Amino acid sequence: MKTKAILLSTVLFLAFGGKTMAQEKCATLGSLFIEPAKAKNYDGALPHYDKLVAECPTYSMATYQYAEKMFKHYIGEGDKSRIADLDKVYQLRMQYYPAKTKEGELMMKMAQVKFDNEMGTTMEQFTSFDAAFKKDEDEFTSPKSLYTYFSLAVDLFNAGEKPIDNVFDLYDIVIQKIEKEEGKLATGLTKLIDKQDTGTNLSSKEKRRLNAYEKNLAAYGKVKGSVDGKLGQLADCPNLIPLYEKDFDTKKNDVNWLRRAAGRLSAKDCDTPLFFQLVQQLHTLEPSAKSAYYLGKLAEKDGKGSTALEYYNQAAELETNPSDKAKVYYSIAENFRKKGSYGRARSYYLKMVEVKPSAGIAYLKIANMIAKSANSCGSTTFEKRAIYWKAAEMADRAARVDGSIASNARSTASSYRGRAPSKTDIFSEGMAGKTVTFNCWVGGSVRVPSL
Repeated sequence: MKTKAILLSTVLFLAFGGKTMAQEKCATLGSLFIEPAKAKNYDGALPHYDKLVAECPTYSMATYQYAEKMFKHYIGEGDKSRIADLDKVYQLRMQYYPAKTKEGELMMKMAQVKFDNEMGTTMEQFTSFDAAFKKDEDEFTSPKSLYTYFSLAVDLFNAGEKPIDNVFDLYDIVIQKIEKEEGKLATGLTKLIDKQDTGTNLSSKEKRRLNAYEKNLAAYGKVKGSVDGKLGQLADCPNLIPLYEKDFDTKKNDVNWLRRAAGRLSAKDCDTPLFFQLVQQLHTLEPSAKSAYYLGKLAEKDGKGSTALEYYNQAAELETNPSDKAKVYYSIAENFRKKGSYGRARSYYLKMVEVKPSAGIAYLKIANMIAKSANSCGSTTFEKRAIYWKAAEMADRAARVDGSIASNARSTASSYRGRAPSKTDIFSEGMAGKTVTFNCWVGGSVRVPSL
């Protein structure tokens, strides 16, 4: 009996003692790598990395997080041999921490690293980005990688390795993705701006979020412009028109093709009878928000404003896609603006930003209308010029939510402030810190700056 007890004790000691010793060993190896890596002492961390992942691959996810930073550091210094090591880091993380790892994001990062270091053919590089995007579109959020993905497609077309239709299709996909991300950011930003406008102070956390929103919106705005620039003359009317004329007879019963063709010709304002044919055929096969919108554009081009407005309203009621609905509201707003109906125009511009918060052009258009109303929005010269502060506020908002027009919007805001009452005017009128209320269509008020 005593012998059995001793034997059992020995087994338990070996089992639990061995486990404890293994844990202690992993903790030691982990510390030898992670502590110097955390301090960015990568030369001190590197010698311990291979042993750590070989013997204790599940010690901590921090192993792979710091390994990623370490190998990116060496790659950045020109050591391309470390690219394979980085790739292995991502594979191990996906293997041992799948629940805490976004595979599509890691695939995107790896594709970008290989592109930046000129690894593989253009087709191989494109295929890597394509696989990452299709693996998890939601996590493919890097503005730089979105541009690279599309840019490679254009390069493949220029090399005769990809048909032009594929490039156009990818353009639509990438622009839609950019606008989706802009919408998310602008929604968060707008909430914080509105909070500021009520006079409420933002917390330090909210200030950081606001700065991040504005920074990322600016990045997406630049990328959108770069994507348009890369597409360049490929999507100009002289190329689009003959392409769609050639295919019209064989594809005139393909609703998707008609929709895409009409959309691109509309976006470029191509003046061609083909556009009318496409729209009429599309409306015959599948009356929809899109076909109603295009018929509205045709009516407007023919000078039939009332008919155009009817079609636009039909389109607005039928449209479900936020970005496309925003375009319809913009067209309706423009229709009223051109007629001088600023109040009604503003209501549709605001509808536009309700469905697409990153549509800075709507705020900029409202700013311009406010500025043009200076002579009719006040009883004194000071009040009339004070309207420019209101216009500048709206232009500032345009710059904050839409990176693609930020420079123009900021310049416009600065110009409007230059037309507002000067410090001398404020002092002589005794208006410092007071509120000016507008009784015209603009409504609202502005607080005169304190001296």
